[in-house]
Amino acid sequence: SSGINAEYGGCAMLGAGHVTALEVDPDAIEDLAGNLEEYEMDNVDVVQCDVTAPSSFKEGVFDTAIMNPPFGTKNNEGIDMVFLDRALELCRGSVYSFHKSSTREFITRRMESRGYHVTVLAEMKFSIPQMYKMHRKKEVLVDVDFIRVARER
Repeated sequence: SSGINAEYGGCAMLGAGHVTALEVDPDAIEDLAGNLEEYEMDNVDVVQCDVTAPSSFKEGVFDTAIMNPPFGTKNNEGIDMVFLDRALELCRGSVYSFHKSSTREFITRRMESRGYHVTVLAEMKFSIPQMYKMHRKKEVLVDVDFIRVARER
């Protein structure tokens, strides 16, 4: 299977026949390239692109998407839904994604109104380190859902 994948190596190591990694950040791509070489994985293609922008990818080109989109708070409100909508366009199968638990009802209502079914597969806490000057704490624990979004049958 192919995949839009935010955790590229894991899918490749777990038996995906082929993984297509879409990433905009050159530093993340460099890290990924190093990991692919270290673990001798040759079933991953890396494409540098902004998944929120129009692209040359056809609708339904991927089997499955696995992603960890930005959460969509403060300066980028709603970006998580932009990523989710784009993944659903590009996939003919399911989309697996991480989202803040506080957005569960909103995401579920929105997806069900479009003919999708949302399943919460896991509830967890993400440790978000202090990354910007605006962050006052060294670390914040955020409640996160790992969800599966699939077309209703």
